[in-house]
Amino acid sequence: MYFVEVILPLSLSKTFTYRVSETEYNYIQKGMRIAVPFGKSKVYTALAIELHQNEPALYEAKEIHQILDEIPVVTEIQIAHWQWIASYYMCAIGDVYRGAMPSALLLESETIISQKKETEVDETQLSDDEFLIYEALQHQSSLKVLDIVALLGKKNVFPTIQKLIDKKILAVQEEVVELYKPKLTRYIRLHQNYVEEANLVALLDELKNAKKQKEILLSYFQLNASQQKPISVKQLLEHSQATSTVVKALVDKAIFEEYYIQEDRVSFDKNQKENNLQLSTAQQKAFDEISSAFEEKEVCLLHGVTSSGKTEIYIRLIESHIATGRQVLYLLPEIALTTQLVGRLTAHFGNQVAVFHSKYTNNERVEVWKQVLENSPKAKIVIGARSALFLPFHDLGLVIIDEEHEQTFKQYDPAPRYHARDAAIVLANYYKAKVLLGSATPSLETYFNASGGKYGLVEITERFGNVMLPEIELVDLKDKYFRKRMKGHFSDTLLENMAEALALGEQVILFQNRRGYSPVLECMTCGHVPECPQCDVSLTYHKHKNQLRCHYCGYAMAKPTRCHNCSSVDLTTKGFGTEQIEMELAGLFPNKKAARMDQDTTRGKYGYEKILDSFKNREIDILVGTQMLAKGLDFDNVSLVGIMNADNMLYHPDFRAFERSYQMMTQVSGRAGRSGKRGKVVIQTYNPNHNTIQQVTNNDYIGMYKEQLYDRHIFKYPPYFRLIKITLKHRDFEKLKDGSMWLYQVMSQNLNMPVLGPEEPAISRIRNEYIRTILIKIPQNQPLGSTKKTIQKILNSFEAVSQYRPIKVAANVDFY
Repeated sequence: MYFVEVILPLSLSKTFTYRVSETEYNYIQKGMRIAVPFGKSKVYTALAIELHQNEPALYEAKEIHQILDEIPVVTEIQIAHWQWIASYYMCAIGDVYRGAMPSALLLESETIISQKKETEVDETQLSDDEFLIYEALQHQSSLKVLDIVALLGKKNVFPTIQKLIDKKILAVQEEVVELYKPKLTRYIRLHQNYVEEANLVALLDELKNAKKQKEILLSYFQLNASQQKPISVKQLLEHSQATSTVVKALVDKAIFEEYYIQEDRVSFDKNQKENNLQLSTAQQKAFDEISSAFEEKEVCLLHGVTSSGKTEIYIRLIESHIATGRQVLYLLPEIALTTQLVGRLTAHFGNQVAVFHSKYTNNERVEVWKQVLENSPKAKIVIGARSALFLPFHDLGLVIIDEEHEQTFKQYDPAPRYHARDAAIVLANYYKAKVLLGSATPSLETYFNASGGKYGLVEITERFGNVMLPEIELVDLKDKYFRKRMKGHFSDTLLENMAEALALGEQVILFQNRRGYSPVLECMTCGHVPECPQCDVSLTYHKHKNQLRCHYCGYAMAKPTRCHNCSSVDLTTKGFGTEQIEMELAGLFPNKKAARMDQDTTRGKYGYEKILDSFKNREIDILVGTQMLAKGLDFDNVSLVGIMNADNMLYHPDFRAFERSYQMMTQVSGRAGRSGKRGKVVIQTYNPNHNTIQQVTNNDYIGMYKEQLYDRHIFKYPPYFRLIKITLKHRDFEKLKDGSMWLYQVMSQNLNMPVLGPEEPAISRIRNEYIRTILIKIPQNQPLGSTKKTIQKILNSFEAVSQYRPIKVAANVDFY
């Protein structure tokens, strides 16, 4: 009896046992994918994690279908790391497996339908749709459900298929298919017969009447003489300006022959430039300090002010690690940043850089996965957002986490709800690799660890090239409104500074952390505000589509002309988003080009590139954006940054609101004056004396750190306490209330630590589901592992109560 233990890509926390034959048992290795039957008729791609000979006691082990790999696609370290993530972040190992693998490697069964040959068919008894399917199956042996959808031209084809199956005309079989096709480029070369001179002369003679064919042939010779590389059909057509039919004629005549070279989808050869970095003295000093910190500690924090040239230090560190033949992982918080950084790194390292993030297609991700697994020279450096953490590294030497304070490193939904920074430190530990955390505004936990001596700490206090930090001017909005000095949402101070910068041909960035036109549409007569029918939020007005939309569930309706409640036509908008600022700019600076960058304008894989490139090429004068702009983007012509309203970040109901606001404002300010000239930042606020805003103005990170740390200590928050947030969702308000109360009581009895709740969050209903949260605060002296086991046991017993089973429960560890 031989068995294999597998993980299934489903939200299940246990592994499953399948039977294998002796030859399979000797062939399978940990980390290979296996197609296995699960449930009545489904086939899933499972991952082998163990081979043994112990028969499962509770169920009959099924046989596997087939082995999908010749060599493991997942390494043992990966499996260990996934198990750590599953236990630390309290989620199912199946979730981690599904989240980690590119979905092209996780095939689900595509249902295939074929005709049963035994049954006699009476065609007159079939409906039109049924007959269409039957007729199509006379011409081909099988159809996929997708094909039938296309054939009938409607989405809901299951009933029709079901009827035919019931009449025993069709049979369903499930088959697993491979999705990945390498990208092929057509190349062309001269046929073997024409290599000798004599034959060539005859050939040119032969073509003297076919003018176009002769032209193409001559261009081929020109290209061939000027470059040593193979010539692609595309290149030949561009060079000779002929059509593809002419090439086809030559191929048909067997003068040319076509061939293919497998080409990678993402190739960076063209970018490599020879450039030797010269570090400034401050950078060199930091580089040496980091190297010496790495001798004693595994993790080091590089705390350098904005624009201090952290990227150059990273490049030097990457160089020294690649030289020893190890791989480097470079994590970034935001896809927009990867596009800019890839340019900088490929300029330096050429084709050794691979990129991995969710805007890449499935096939591109599989390609990177395979390169990393084979330790190919094309993937010595992997740049990516948080998902790049899951790649199958061969020998990881260095992990760089840039802008480590960013909340985008934390995954919220779906599970696994991991934090990439913490998970990367654990991953590096498996490989005995070093971790460098970089940030101008480190998160409190990281700085706490660094100042406590757990991590190394290196600081750079001056900007690269001794550029001054930008001058920050506060504008008191109360005063400006009182003196009638506002135009729309712009104070006179901001407008004067903008006009001055634009007159000098410099660019301006305006920051407003809210998309859409305005968040509230209000009736002036009765005060009614249109709300989303499925969520507890007001609808945001989007002017360019003239509709009201919900940012939580995507519900949209046309903008009403009169109030739904009292039919008054006196409707006004309250608050403002990026779209409104963009429109006001068109009125204030009609001859300047303004653009905005938020979730609505950066859809699609190259959405970011288009905007960033046109801004870099100075086609855009004013860029309006949400927090995407706050990250480490680098534009040398921006001299002014305006923060339209600093208050809506400060008063968020979140214990990190002040820390986040400080980070956000400092990061946005850091975009100003990055090359020669000192930049300027204008911050508009109703509360210029607020501590956090003063700390931004004086660039006083330590002051902010100490003040926040004091608060955290008193109110039992990280870094002194670990937090676990448990979210319960259900459509029935009363049932949810009972269930959350039961869970709260059991937890507060069994855990001797603060348990808060069950609380309604600020938005207490999303997509028609009511929400309650419970917060558990684990003190530093309590063991984390056993506490989580207790919590998990309580959650399991909660699920065992039949009336609470329909309530969805999600545990989020370190949710900040």
